[in-house]
Amino acid sequence: MTRFLVVLTDVRPPDGIRRDERTSPERRRQVVGASSREAADRIAGAFMALGMVRAGRQRVKVIAVGRRPRHPVF
Repeated sequence: MTRFLVVLTDVRPPDGIRRDERTSPERRRQVVGASSREAADRIAGAFMALGMVRAGRQRVKVIAVGRRPRHPVF
């Protein structure tokens, strides 16, 4: 089973350089963990209703963060 993070970030103004989240990530406002994709989507939907997101000043990201090992079924 994959775990998920829902991240609310500030949108950076364009600076003419290609954006690379690994070297210079956007500033995080809120990070919430979820154990299923459905839960992550519901949290993301709630964040997307925020005024700052709707105005384009913040964005919502859903990130898969690794898999839990599956146990064999006997």
